[in-house]
Amino acid sequence: MPRDVFPLLLLLLLSLFGASQACLQDPTSAYRFTGAVCRLTYPAAVVLNEKTTKVIEAAFQHARYPSVKGEKSLLFIGTVKYGLDNLEIHNLSIGRSDFELRPGEGIGMEISNVSAVFRGTIQYGYGSWLVNVAHSIDFEIESQIDLGINPKLYCGKGKVAADTSDCYLNFHKLRLHLQGDKEPNWLKKLFTDFITFTVKLAIKGQICKEINKVANILADFIQDTAEHFLTDGDISVDIGVTAAPVITANYIESYHKGLTNYNNTLTVISDSVFHPSHLTENKMLYFWLSDQVLNPMIAAAHQDGRFQLNISGAELTELFKTNLANTMPEFIRKCLLESGSPELRVWSSSVPNLNTSTSFGTAVWVRASGHLHCGSQGTPTLFFETHVAMDVTASYANKKLFLQGTPSEILVIQAELPSQNQPLVDETQLEFIREAVEKIGIPKVLSVLETEITRLLDKQGVNLFDLFNPVVHPGDGFVVIEMDFGFPHHLLVEFLKKTLQ
Repeated sequence: MPRDVFPLLLLLLLSLFGASQACLQDPTSAYRFTGAVCRLTYPAAVVLNEKTTKVIEAAFQHARYPSVKGEKSLLFIGTVKYGLDNLEIHNLSIGRSDFELRPGEGIGMEISNVSAVFRGTIQYGYGSWLVNVAHSIDFEIESQIDLGINPKLYCGKGKVAADTSDCYLNFHKLRLHLQGDKEPNWLKKLFTDFITFTVKLAIKGQICKEINKVANILADFIQDTAEHFLTDGDISVDIGVTAAPVITANYIESYHKGLTNYNNTLTVISDSVFHPSHLTENKMLYFWLSDQVLNPMIAAAHQDGRFQLNISGAELTELFKTNLANTMPEFIRKCLLESGSPELRVWSSSVPNLNTSTSFGTAVWVRASGHLHCGSQGTPTLFFETHVAMDVTASYANKKLFLQGTPSEILVIQAELPSQNQPLVDETQLEFIREAVEKIGIPKVLSVLETEITRLLDKQGVNLFDLFNPVVHPGDGFVVIEMDFGFPHHLLVEFLKKTLQ
């Protein structure tokens, strides 16, 4: 019985997408190699447990049970041979589902009052030197079952895995009815008892096998999702686990590497500052991310040419209608208003660097360069390079990412007029460029980043989840993202319907 859907839903959140090599047995010794941590608290586990009923029903409706054959010798009758075929489940209803987090052990789960009717065809025959009889008749089995499963979370092949072998069933009712036999004769009563016993063993074995089947299917689904979630083009992140998950009475916590892979070059983390005290238990879900995860991702995006932006035509002209304190240089005014097709190209000319602290939040430093073209794709009218430092805050609401930046320093490192082959030295014009970067450039770049990162998150399916009040807290060398959430169980239901049909 696929009751281990619940621990697999946990895996969907805990195995934050990736595979690696071996992991350490002691979580404490693994902290310094840990770039990302996921903590799922007890209230989140309650939500996941509540959402498993439909998933269980979907899996059961598509389950198939093997034929059962056997024989038994009875006094005065001879050998009774029987076979049960085409066994299917109908009228499934699930009563109550309970679970507990067992510190240092695993998850204990019980699902009670599972009622179902198994239907199929029975072939039976009995004979001796006096009589030889053979029949084929439809049957149904009424059942009422309690199921217990105690999955253990462990580090398997570099990812969080679940061992669901501790599975047991208690039958409160298992009654076999032959079609048309409201009151079967004494002979049928005689052997339906031991056939029922055989069916009981078969169902028990098959249900526990079904658990492993669904576990493997969902594990593959999770792994496939994992491989794509933090992958875009040539950039990927290996978030294989560094240690086995820790289970307390209040939360489940998993530890991940968070190593950026770009063009087959893998980063290394060996001095992470993670400590469990960085996370609380007030929200349902927590993600801890080291700057050592974020900086290599940003560097890979820079090297991959992701931080480039071209603005042209009316959009560019409209941007420069922003009210600025400094007077616009005449050559820029003519470019925007008289050239017909002005274009501004900007890009990161150095690897952006990020540093997070409790004092200043997340600070970013970057060198950005730009070309202003005035109606031709040849020599630009203006080239400039700036150094920008700013504090950035991020938030997520209504399924959209929002970025706010407060510049702390903007310097124009150099500026020149390539078409005239001379540097730009006029302080008034340089100040205009600096102010334009602050009041036009930075807001525009942040707006584009908001859109692109939201698009990337949507591409990976984040928008399918209901995230409530997500908050980003800066720490010293890390950020903590905390939130409550609603799990879209219908996604797994549809997945199982498609997969198990």
